[in-house]
Amino acid sequence: MSRNKSADVPPEGHGLVTAAEWFAGGERIAYDPGSARVLTEIEAAATPGALRVFERVAAAGHDADPVWLTLLPGFPDGSYGWAQVDRMLGDDLRPRLYVEPVGQGDSDKPRDYPYSTVERADLVEALWRHHGVRRTVVVTFDYTSLALLELLRRQLERADDGRPIIAAVLMVNGGLFADAQTHPWQGTPLLRSPLGALAMRGWQRSQRGFETGWKRARVYSRGYRPAPAELAELWSAMTRRDGAAFLHNAAGFVGEHRRNAQRWDLAAIARELDGAVALYVGGSEEDAYEHRQIPAARERVPQAEILTFPGGHLTTSEHPDLLAAAIREIAARHGVGPQVGAHR
Repeated sequence: MSRNKSADVPPEGHGLVTAAEWFAGGERIAYDPGSARVLTEIEAAATPGALRVFERVAAAGHDADPVWLTLLPGFPDGSYGWAQVDRMLGDDLRPRLYVEPVGQGDSDKPRDYPYSTVERADLVEALWRHHGVRRTVVVTFDYTSLALLELLRRQLERADDGRPIIAAVLMVNGGLFADAQTHPWQGTPLLRSPLGALAMRGWQRSQRGFETGWKRARVYSRGYRPAPAELAELWSAMTRRDGAAFLHNAAGFVGEHRRNAQRWDLAAIARELDGAVALYVGGSEEDAYEHRQIPAARERVPQAEILTFPGGHLTTSEHPDLLAAAIREIAARHGVGPQVGAHR
């Protein structure tokens, strides 16, 4: 994979992974957001405010100290957004962990919860401790780039304290620089408004209402027409456990990035990392949301390897094959799967 290249096309998979199939492949585990710990069932019963969060884990083989692949999801489709990519990654690329933030997918959706980048980063660290992760390659899509930037900042601040080491990162269609974010009004700005809250109640009740709004949100390229089955499964995933309200409650992450622009700035973090973490940045040619991030990354983070994908913002839907190919190559390069040991 060369710098600034477009991803190569692997063999096509077959069939659509449904939301029911995706969630059946994982589990809801007990989690305390107050202490940022995964709980036993006994602890959960005795802990006020304990939640259930969804995760999917492809277990390790016989390696006692494997490099994990951690995949953090996008907004607003959550971990189900990875479903079509996952089926193309293959069984050998493991162990891998899919994280479902509070409020999304099959995780709990508490009312009056302080949804934030920091609490998402806390959850990731809690799951890493729970699974004994010592070293990991992290892939983010969309808004969880911010959680990863927070995790990289923590790695710089807490060096050699026994926390998992992030060896490499691939950030796809996410916010890397607060001054380069240009979300169209049909997206997060509308969702964050009172009108957006009202619209989300409509999405929760009506699949047709969801499909109409989703098509207007500019998440696809101009030439892509999602199949009815694809839209039906997205609606099922996003409205699971009354999940549409999350879209309004958590849509403030763009403003949150602006308030923390210096801390969550990829260029500043890259300078301080000084090559300790391999950096890969992916962007889509017709992304209406983060199209300014790629030229900014080329200029401000010359040490990052840039990947470009065809299509619009939702690469996970339009080109899961290309995205899977890029993930496989980067993960294998940094020790995930059969090649473990080469980059430790």
